[in-house]
Amino acid sequence: MEADTNEKCEEDSVYDENDLTKSLTSVSSSNCQNSNLTVINELEIDDSEIKMLTNNVERSLSLNHNVNNIPNGLAHDCDNDEIEYVSYKSELQMPDIMRLIQKDLSEPYSIYTYRYFIHNWPKLCFLAVHNGEYVGAVVCKLDIHRKIIRRGYIAMLAVDRKYRKRKIGSNLVLKAIRAMSADDADEVVLETEITNRPALKLYENLGFVRDKRLFRYYLNGVDALRLKLWLR
Repeated sequence: MEADTNEKCEEDSVYDENDLTKSLTSVSSSNCQNSNLTVINELEIDDSEIKMLTNNVERSLSLNHNVNNIPNGLAHDCDNDEIEYVSYKSELQMPDIMRLIQKDLSEPYSIYTYRYFIHNWPKLCFLAVHNGEYVGAVVCKLDIHRKIIRRGYIAMLAVDRKYRKRKIGSNLVLKAIRAMSADDADEVVLETEITNRPALKLYENLGFVRDKRLFRYYLNGVDALRLKLWLR
């Protein structure tokens, strides 16, 4: 799905199983034509930097689920804020998940996109709750990549604007990473807009590194960065 949307890139450059969020979106054919992708450039990353970041995040993934032990300033006062983190339990939560995520989407998702991820990987969907109101959500999946790698994928992350800068997004991502690590994931990947500096900072603080640049990845024409976290 580079310049020709009918071609599949053999080098995992653009269109692999993690791009189902794009193929499942409910958009018009004209919008789809505008979403054609061009070739991807690899970003050069220093090996020592990767090793250092990976070691940091592995120490934080001890699977004890104690956010107060997370390094790099990610500990927070959730008890004081009365923020509760819960797993997805039923279809009744779907409207709240969609409400949170649709506010910040670069492109529209249909209900089938949400159901694809949440119904197939319900244990990888987490929500933040404050006083009975859902204020954040993360939606992920975990499957086999290239027949040998267990790859986790963070498909969607959103936090209500009124609750940002309180580490809610970081804690949702960490819960998802821990769940994927407990299920023997080898790596976790995601895409985010190259212009979304808060998201880039959030993920890089958690140990993700910039893996690839995806040109004109979103329907609005903005480039994306694929970020990756090695767990093993």
